[in-house]
Amino acid sequence: MTNTITINEDLRAYIDPLTEDEFLALERSLLSEGCRDALVLWGDLLVDGHNRYGICQKHEIPFKTMQNQTFQSMEDVHLWMIDNHLGRRSVSDFQRGVLALRKKEIVSARQAQAQAQRPPAEPAGSDVSAQSESEPPWTREAVARAARMSSATLGQIEKIQKTAAPELVGAVKSGIISINAAAAVASLPSEEQVAAVAGGKKELRQAARQVREARLPPKPEREPLPSDATPDQIEIHRLTSLLAELTEERDQLKKKVQHLTIALSEARSGQ
Repeated sequence: MTNTITINEDLRAYIDPLTEDEFLALERSLLSEGCRDALVLWGDLLVDGHNRYGICQKHEIPFKTMQNQTFQSMEDVHLWMIDNHLGRRSVSDFQRGVLALRKKEIVSARQAQAQAQRPPAEPAGSDVSAQSESEPPWTREAVARAARMSSATLGQIEKIQKTAAPELVGAVKSGIISINAAAAVASLPSEEQVAAVAGGKKELRQAARQVREARLPPKPEREPLPSDATPDQIEIHRLTSLLAELTEERDQLKKKVQHLTIALSEARSGQ
């Protein structure tokens, strides 16, 4: 063990903390099996293992440390932490999306800086050009692949980050509401989001349903049948009205299927 370990609170908070159940499970594991994985340090700065370090200190459990010699900046540390957590099964879809978006910001900023510092007359076949080509731009599709989700879901997470009230973000993280439904609720004014969260899971689902229904195109107005309509016009009007009714019934059934699919997904994620 090292005698000097420094805790950076911003670094500790960079990844979402464990839930109470996850923390207790880790504590039980460390008490019964000891600390098998070494804590990762950069100099004396603790990079990985904050929870294990705290539990080991509390119960005087021996632990080992290892130095990561590849870090050259705090951005390197952040990227390492992101990649490390993206590979863990316990990380939720929302957390993976948030982490992948953070990685996109860091990588994109580095690429933009490298491009700005490149000499204008640099040959196309230089080492810098080759390095740039080895790091393709992080498109939405690339970020989605890193997070193991669809581009649509990643876009919903991005919307939640930008427009959701903190209470709604907390509801997504805790699994009270799905990403899909939270993205819909996030389009409401902040006070309405907070009220929906306060109302619980049922109120959140209802708010999401109302937002989706409000986005549907208005129903077209049907022209009245003229008083002197011919038999052919009457039949055409009847068939047109029947078609409109069947189309509306189909759309209602599609909405019910969508709501049931979302409800089933939320029920499974809550198990």
